[in-house]
Amino acid sequence: MATFNQPQSVITQQVTVMKRPEWSTDMCDCCDDMGICCCATWCLPCFMCKTASDSGQCLCLPLPDPVMCCFLKFTPVIIPPVSLAMRVSIRERYGIQGTICDDCFMVGCCFSCSWCQIARELKKQKQPLTIVSAQTTTFNVVQTARPPPYNSIY
Repeated sequence: MATFNQPQSVITQQVTVMKRPEWSTDMCDCCDDMGICCCATWCLPCFMCKTASDSGQCLCLPLPDPVMCCFLKFTPVIIPPVSLAMRVSIRERYGIQGTICDDCFMVGCCFSCSWCQIARELKKQKQPLTIVSAQTTTFNVVQTARPPPYNSIY
């Protein structure tokens, strides 16, 4: 009994798993942008409203958070809901790695630092993208003979 070897087609598929980026700055990198740091230090509610507006949200969105924190200061854990929602929104919009638990910890641990990190991320993401090519291009310059100057007799 004769066997015939038939060609087999092999299909290969390459799967690339891309790691989600991290925040462009850490929580305590306030000195990376002193303008953001000073604005948050001197008037946090105004800073929160500006940051919310910069992200495309309603200007007054963050205002309930400080009020809620003042009334609920005797509860064991206070996580301002609007600030948490803003952080999650920015993280999801730009594909930043992390979880809701990380966001809860960051907002609860240092409220103002969390807002500064959000503002720095927004500022970084709004910068124009610059693409630099590493390819070397060679130009050949060919010099042609110039025609003789035109002498006119008047």
